[in-house]
Amino acid sequence: MPHVYPHLRPRRVHDPAVDVAGACEDGRMSTIAIDDDAVLWSAPADERAGRPLLLLLHGYGSDERDLFGLAPFLPDTFVLAAIRAPLAPPFPAPGWSWYPIEGLDGRPTGAVTAAADALITWLDDVTDAATATPVGILGFSQGAAVALQALRLQPERFAFVVNLAGYVDPTPLPTDPLLAERRPPVFWGRGARDEVIPPAAVAHTVQWLPEHAELSGRVYTGLTHSVSQEELDDVRVFLEKQLASAAG
Repeated sequence: MPHVYPHLRPRRVHDPAVDVAGACEDGRMSTIAIDDDAVLWSAPADERAGRPLLLLLHGYGSDERDLFGLAPFLPDTFVLAAIRAPLAPPFPAPGWSWYPIEGLDGRPTGAVTAAADALITWLDDVTDAATATPVGILGFSQGAAVALQALRLQPERFAFVVNLAGYVDPTPLPTDPLLAERRPPVFWGRGARDEVIPPAAVAHTVQWLPEHAELSGRVYTGLTHSVSQEELDDVRVFLEKQLASAAG
């Protein structure tokens, strides 16, 4: 059985990755924003120019330090930016969340999109679009859902996505046809014993992703809602391919 990184596993309160509710009583999402002071960078500002950027989006109930701990397993060509999700889960859940969870039946549209919009707004603020280098996103669970949503919102902005134990939000977006035309690379890794992501969400993602992206990845035998060394090895191979492609 592959080694499991337990620090990547979110708290299993009902269905943390998918069941969402609006931040307001009427189901609308209030404005959310990324805390720039909480972002962890792998390189100081004066050493980032000209290097590809990889955004790291943690899962529910975690924080920016979680995926930043994977830095030794990732190609050091990338500048890593580990971002703290903008919302605090209800007490007593620890950490942060990308969108709120308030019951098994609350799944209003717009929750994942609001989080992805906040991510894109932050990226606009910290990068110069005129001189931008390739930007990819690696997300786990909730963070992976937001990563895929950001790719859907701006298919021309992001070079690739690494989806670890995440899913595609089922609500259609007007930019989906452009994504299907561009077909950027997406790596999807998930555990065969993952009991957090509902089967319906997995089934939708299985059908949707190959129609909109150049999909690669694996289902890992024995793996739960977490990440293994075997999966990290595959992620590194995928990332190195993206670097080679960008280099021409």
